[in-house]
Amino acid sequence: MKVSDILSLLGGLALFLYGMQMMSSGLEAAAGNRMKQILEKLTSNRILGVAVGAAITAVIQSSSATTVMVVGFVNSGMMTLQQAVWIIMGANIGTTITGQLIALDVGAMAPLFAFCGVVMIVFLKKPHFHNYGQIIAGLGVLFIGMEMMSSAMMPLRDSEAFISLMTRFSNPVLGILAGTVFTAIIQSSSASVGILQALASSGLIPLSSAVYVLFGQNIGTCITAVLASIGTSRNAKRTTIIHLLFNIIGTTLFTVLCLVSPLPSLIESLTPSKPAAQIANMHTLFNVVTTLLLLPFGTMLAALARKILPELPAETQQERRLVYLKPLTGGKEYKIGSSAIVVNGLWRELTRMLGMVRENVDRSFETVLTGQTAPLADLEEREEYIDYLNKELASYISRAIAFESNQQDSAEISACFKIASDLERIGDHAMNLCGYTERMAEKHVRFADSELDEIRQMRQTSLDALDLLVRSDFSASDRLVKIGAIEQKIDDMTAQFRQNQIERMREGSENESSVLYSEMLTDFERIGDHILNIGQIIPEAVVLNSPAAATA
Repeated sequence: MKVSDILSLLGGLALFLYGMQMMSSGLEAAAGNRMKQILEKLTSNRILGVAVGAAITAVIQSSSATTVMVVGFVNSGMMTLQQAVWIIMGANIGTTITGQLIALDVGAMAPLFAFCGVVMIVFLKKPHFHNYGQIIAGLGVLFIGMEMMSSAMMPLRDSEAFISLMTRFSNPVLGILAGTVFTAIIQSSSASVGILQALASSGLIPLSSAVYVLFGQNIGTCITAVLASIGTSRNAKRTTIIHLLFNIIGTTLFTVLCLVSPLPSLIESLTPSKPAAQIANMHTLFNVVTTLLLLPFGTMLAALARKILPELPAETQQERRLVYLKPLTGGKEYKIGSSAIVVNGLWRELTRMLGMVRENVDRSFETVLTGQTAPLADLEEREEYIDYLNKELASYISRAIAFESNQQDSAEISACFKIASDLERIGDHAMNLCGYTERMAEKHVRFADSELDEIRQMRQTSLDALDLLVRSDFSASDRLVKIGAIEQKIDDMTAQFRQNQIERMREGSENESSVLYSEMLTDFERIGDHILNIGQIIPEAVVLNSPAAATA
């Protein structure tokens, strides 16, 4: 093999991988949010789950990406482990579409695809046309790279050493191991299957050997989900175990079938002159048959995953941390499917934060009413957690927003930043109320009964306003109208209570608590302002969970 052939091979591989990355990025930007909404609305119906998993994976051409999204949904609590089983099964079917596209042998049309896509990117102004152009151009670049690889590997047919290496893969263990390792390295079964098809098209590996490499590639693709599950909940980690179990069971079954039956010869006879199609057909057969066989046992797979990774009694969420988000250290790990994880994780973290803020607002008014200072330590600790979450979310969002390509997801991430800031400010006003309790205890003074009655009204109105943020029985526009009305009610109450205070002062019934009460009215009014800010920011499609559930 000449140096020029090696360079051509490397260049073809680069174009192939880059084309696939272009297609995936374009598809994510064009349809990422719709894919997320489909998965969010998934029912527990196993057939529907498999169909949705297959369809979405066929669109984005990456089972790894779909599984990464599923890991994020399970981690965020928006999808059960049982629902994840069906999505994963469907994802394994959907990922075979790339191999079938390559098997169509449209390499002659590849330059036209690339040209049309680039024209759309360069000359059309609308962003969604750029996304579609990226998809088309990526497809063309992918096929150009495929052709380059196939041509560059032709001379290897005369290399005895290389032929000897390829024939060793007729050993099932070596073939499966090679496919697993190579796919784990490049983290894409679609890409590794495409490269295997290029080898087969060049006559370098027979189907009888390629099948074992192919089975190993199905196992190797699980590495992306495994990496995505680092730092997530145990349920999310169980999702990756189910993905591994599916492919290991399928590999075991098909390896035995290939050893004891003429299955490879049968597949080869269907398209005798098209090695790429033979591999694509075997890949599709592997995933469809494995899914059909395991479909009745999905519940057992989930139960087995729980046995392999049981719940730890010592596990606790008391330490300060982001529960639904894993750290982002750079753009490398922000790939297809990551936006779905980030956006849903952010809303879940904000739900936790909202629950803590509501708890502190409720308890702080209670301390003012009772005059008890004992609960203040607990309130202070919760406030420090709220400050921690605000700081961590701000840092996380500043990194995530730099890598986001989907405009709607980008807008949601920006909204999360503003909401976290408003929640933190509401928490500060709650702590101001605690400060009034301490000052009153030091001075041995109490509010008058009329003032206490007004404080009770403030407390209930503040909680009602916070609860409006999580109501799901009306639209975001209706919610905003209701929040606007209650914020106006808070302003009116503040004005009325100030007037009542002035009248009490004229009657000479005020004492040292007057200044504190005036400051409390200011905090009450500010709480309403920040709740209105949040109501104006929350997108139409988003419904936060119950604050009570968030603190559970």
